[in-house]
Amino acid sequence: MTQKFSLFAFALLLGLLSGCASGPNPVDAGEVEQAVSRQATTNDDRQRAKVHTELGRIYLMEGRYEVALDEARISIESDRNYAPAHNLTALVYMALQKNELAEQSFRRAIGAAGKDPEINNDYGWFLCQTGKAKESIPHFQVAISNPLFHAPVKALTNAGLCALIAKDDRQAEGYLMQALRLDRGNLTALFWLADIDYRGNRLREAQQKMKDFHAAFDPSPQSAWLALRIDRKLGDREGEARFTGVMRRKYRDTPEYEKMMRGEFE
Repeated sequence: MTQKFSLFAFALLLGLLSGCASGPNPVDAGEVEQAVSRQATTNDDRQRAKVHTELGRIYLMEGRYEVALDEARISIESDRNYAPAHNLTALVYMALQKNELAEQSFRRAIGAAGKDPEINNDYGWFLCQTGKAKESIPHFQVAISNPLFHAPVKALTNAGLCALIAKDDRQAEGYLMQALRLDRGNLTALFWLADIDYRGNRLREAQQKMKDFHAAFDPSPQSAWLALRIDRKLGDREGEARFTGVMRRKYRDTPEYEKMMRGEFE
């Protein structure tokens, strides 16, 4: 299983969607705005667009993609400059794997509200999943740097995951550490920080992170496999035996189990 597949699969499993990254850039509060979707409406057309966009997002979450597209269309007909409606359209096309159409709609959303943190976070995730991980990072940084953004942990975690895809462990570690400091229960950040520690031969740190992880979350194929390799490299035979048993009992049909059976521990 490639790192890209396991990374996104694991992020989904846990319910998620520089240099060493520093904290959000200091910003004058007068220079930033809330996401457009959270701003008060100023006229009837904008209010109608907002209502239909919010309804469309509910349909999107329910997997009712055609209905969500209809709601987005009504929103855009009401107010062609309402960026969240274009963002909703992009998200639906993204879910349908119509990437060219998604790209077009994301660009319209960014064109209408280039500093919107929600839109930049969504567009960054799209870029990351479509082979443009390096290009995604500046969009996450727009979201992270906005002190009014309601979900900085999400943007930080996404930035960390995408930096991993771009094979920049140092940048990824910076973002993921920030995410974990803001939310100590962020298991996605904890897992991938353990993975970075393991690959950096910081084995005790990696082992402790996996202990913390498994104190909160039952072993998955990915987490059991990482913990097994950490314990094996440390010479912790009890830990290695425990996670070998987990793999044999629960995950015989996984790529991780196949690697274990072939002795591919590195």
